[in-house]
Amino acid sequence: MKQKNILTTATGSPVPDDDNSISAGERGPLTWDSHYTFEKLAHFNRERIPERVVHARGTGAYGRFTLTRSLSDYTIADFLQREGQQTEVFARFSTVGGGQDSSDYARDPRGFALKFYTAEGNYDMVGNNTPVFFLRDAIKFPDFIHSQKKNPRTNLSDPAAMYEFWANHTQSLHQVTILMSDRGIPASYRHMHGFSSHTFSFWNDGGERFWFKWHFKTNQGIRNLTPEQAASASPFGAQQDLVEAIDRGDYPSWTAHVQIMTEEQARDYPINPFDLTKIWPHADFPLIEVGQLELNRNVENYFAETEQACFAPSNLVPGIGASPDKMLQGRLLAYQDAHRYRVGVNANQLPVNAARCPVHHYQRDGAMAGCPMHGGTNQDSTVNFYPNDRINEGAPVPDPGVAEPPMPLEQEAWVGRHGLTEDEDHYSQAGDLFRLMDEGQRQSLARAIADGLVQASESVQRRMLEQFARADGEYAERVERAMAEIRG
Repeated sequence: MKQKNILTTATGSPVPDDDNSISAGERGPLTWDSHYTFEKLAHFNRERIPERVVHARGTGAYGRFTLTRSLSDYTIADFLQREGQQTEVFARFSTVGGGQDSSDYARDPRGFALKFYTAEGNYDMVGNNTPVFFLRDAIKFPDFIHSQKKNPRTNLSDPAAMYEFWANHTQSLHQVTILMSDRGIPASYRHMHGFSSHTFSFWNDGGERFWFKWHFKTNQGIRNLTPEQAASASPFGAQQDLVEAIDRGDYPSWTAHVQIMTEEQARDYPINPFDLTKIWPHADFPLIEVGQLELNRNVENYFAETEQACFAPSNLVPGIGASPDKMLQGRLLAYQDAHRYRVGVNANQLPVNAARCPVHHYQRDGAMAGCPMHGGTNQDSTVNFYPNDRINEGAPVPDPGVAEPPMPLEQEAWVGRHGLTEDEDHYSQAGDLFRLMDEGQRQSLARAIADGLVQASESVQRRMLEQFARADGEYAERVERAMAEIRG
């Protein structure tokens, strides 16, 4: 028979009674020596950390990434060198705009984040289930999210505000078209693709740089819900689906691909390769299959793992770097800053976030310093500054061999606020997507847009219809007809 574990306080003292506080008599008040009761209540008051402003509602699981094609010609990244290499990963899927109280089946992009625990540190691929986004510059992100959140007066969803923002930001049209299409409500996290969306860079041992994008194609096939199906689905359905699938051994998987562009191609390509609102056409930059992603283990504790998981696009490894993408540049700062606020300055010491390889640096102290994963001693009493005279004793030193090649900039570039030009094309790719849709898909797209747009002002409606018309005349006509039908 297994030996019983003794209930203790947070500091390990045995607890004699977990049902009754100490009181002055059977009917009297509690006394100040009911310190165990106070410990429980004080901890309970602090059990929640601030929810994420975006991607608040999420589901996580562990798995592995298996490399099926070596990328050694393009990158020195350790986990992308040898066919058959396996790397442990933690994945988190999420809705974007809603809070913890929102439904898994909102019409909303889905976050698709992967943490690769590599031999040279953690690499995070922090993307979405769409290959583009609404914006190209991080300065607009707070405004965009404010427009997608609840109305500040009614605390209810506000489609009029959403379309007012989109009417004033024509760069959003491509992503709006995807969001309002049949793919706007995935049936489960297992039945959707994942994309880095941003452009990142590889560099190889010869110092050559290549721009690239990630694509993760679901092996389960794409499945989506209609608005009617979503309205009747359990608000926790996507989370339940993933947990139960893994528990029964039906492990979801994705085929990983990359698109690769040389620096020379990027210089002359007519589409800005660092514009997050644009795709790279597959005809010009075909998908290269490179691996398999499989999720095969659920978390043991949702809060400790999924809720406190900290992903950041700045978590890069030698051989993988950023790009001049202006939205990505903002995220390099914002994500780590959000984690320091939500979880704490030592968030990376938590087991779900901790590297699986040795960690050596000169950062010390802060709340929760000294996680057991790192020895539990705040890195002992060794020297905490660099340079120092203890190199021969094992004090960490930089490794020039993993330095990233200089990133190219435009020649004679002037520092300033470089906004959109009048001839900027926000319409062609949205129109191309519309023309790929069949009759039923075009009809459901128009209806989904009309349901929200009809609630906006006449000015917003007119400007949105003008955008649709510039993408494709039929696009605008269908939305206008759908709005007329709703009005009756």
